[in-house]
Amino acid sequence: MPYLGKSLAGSSSIRRFNVTSSTSATHTLTWAPPTEQSIIVSINGVKQHEDAYSISGTTLTLTNALVATDKMEVIGINDVGTTVTAAQGSVNTDKLADDAVTTAKIANDQVTTAKIADDQITSAKLANTLNITSGNSLTIDSGATITNNGTASGFVDAVVAFDAVKSGSSTSISKATWTKIPLDTVNVDTDSAFASNKFTVPSGKGGKYFLSGQFQGNEVAGWVTGCNVSIYVNGASVADSAFNFYNNNIIDQKQTTVITCRVIELADGDYVELYGYVNTNGTTPIYYGALTRLSGHRLGD
Repeated sequence: MPYLGKSLAGSSSIRRFNVTSSTSATHTLTWAPPTEQSIIVSINGVKQHEDAYSISGTTLTLTNALVATDKMEVIGINDVGTTVTAAQGSVNTDKLADDAVTTAKIANDQVTTAKIADDQITSAKLANTLNITSGNSLTIDSGATITNNGTASGFVDAVVAFDAVKSGSSTSISKATWTKIPLDTVNVDTDSAFASNKFTVPSGKGGKYFLSGQFQGNEVAGWVTGCNVSIYVNGASVADSAFNFYNNNIIDQKQTTVITCRVIELADGDYVELYGYVNTNGTTPIYYGALTRLSGHRLGD
């Protein structure tokens, strides 16, 4: 007769698993039943009692192995509203939508190397920004290479260096006058930052720099009474060195080399130049290009 009253409000998800021609007691189901009570096992049409089998994940183990002529059917029924706990190891990448696992779903320090297969974290799984919070560190294994393919704020190359000299054997200079020295032969310039006789700190490469300047003065018609070299930053002297003979008439004073150096903090866009000074008792002071140079390299932030 027809059913009287309200129809059932629920629905069920039914799974079937059939086995024939097996002599095994262990069988792998296509799903993970939460309990023995959530499945019906029948062999040759006879329903089996719950103590005739056990469930562990997707593995069904019979108390007694089948014989080859046995036919086994396993039916799994999960009613709507039933809470089903996934078996250990049963959730794989096919079960997870992209971007479904967020930080809110992961406790601190719970993603370990044991939980990640080799080469499984790809660029598609990483946000554009890798943020390492204060107090934490990123360890790069020996032999690994970090490549900067774009403009990255705070990403500083290991080396910034330059070395430039004045070509030619000698050049005339005004007596007792600080003169900017043209340096037209560049031997080292890692960042193409040396131009127009000066080094300009590249963008993002500010920090502590070691600077060194060398200058050799001479007098064609007499002798040198004083010789100075100075490194200028942004048009002002920051490192000066002098050799003064106080007008002693000694032939060895005809040619003098002075050197100066300093460690200084430089900011992006700061520029560095070399200046020289020669005082003599004659009228034809010169300096030697081959022994006049400006060099420097970055030490760090």
